[in-house]
Amino acid sequence: MISTSLPRFTVPVKPDAWNVSSFAAWEWTALEPLPPFTLADGSGPAIQQTTVRLCHDADALYIRFDCADDDPWGTLKRRDDPIYNEEVVELFIAAGEDTPVDYYEFEISPNGILFDAKVHNPAGDRSDLRVDVDWDAPNLRWRGERSGKGRWSAFMILPWTAIAASNQKPAVWRANFYRIERPREGRSPHPTEFSCWSPTLTEPADFHRPTHFGFLTFSV
Repeated sequence: MISTSLPRFTVPVKPDAWNVSSFAAWEWTALEPLPPFTLADGSGPAIQQTTVRLCHDADALYIRFDCADDDPWGTLKRRDDPIYNEEVVELFIAAGEDTPVDYYEFEISPNGILFDAKVHNPAGDRSDLRVDVDWDAPNLRWRGERSGKGRWSAFMILPWTAIAASNQKPAVWRANFYRIERPREGRSPHPTEFSCWSPTLTEPADFHRPTHFGFLTFSV
């Protein structure tokens, strides 16, 4: 069983030389990654692993997911389609150190399709969950791409102004990073794999458990 203590990670500052216009081509490997993903139920490491690297500056949070995947796929084509029913990487994030009632959800598929929403979750489970899919994060930039046989990647530039009040960006945020690795029907013998940075300790898997969000601290 994986440790159930909540993870913490200090997010480094983006190097000045990294031009935002070419964010997918940055030397991302210069950044320390988050630890390897674990299965959502906490029973062990994910089989098809996900590597997350991130950095920040005064304008935005920059994120890259690299996914080992023997068959990346997706059929949905429009923003806010239910891509969570296929294959995705996900970020849930909220300002401050407390367990959030309100947070933001971002998902990207191997085909570069985005799902973004505001979430209201007073009970911390699905009993009174409300998801505002009509919300679109202003000025968000994203990309998804196949990066060679057996791999795909996703990138996101998330402006602070999209998720924090002006001049009120805290130094600590609650967040979790997720992956749904779902085999295409008839193409793979392995079961659907739900994995994350901070295991939600749920079976069946449920990512909407903000008590299990980890802590991101932003260096200066």
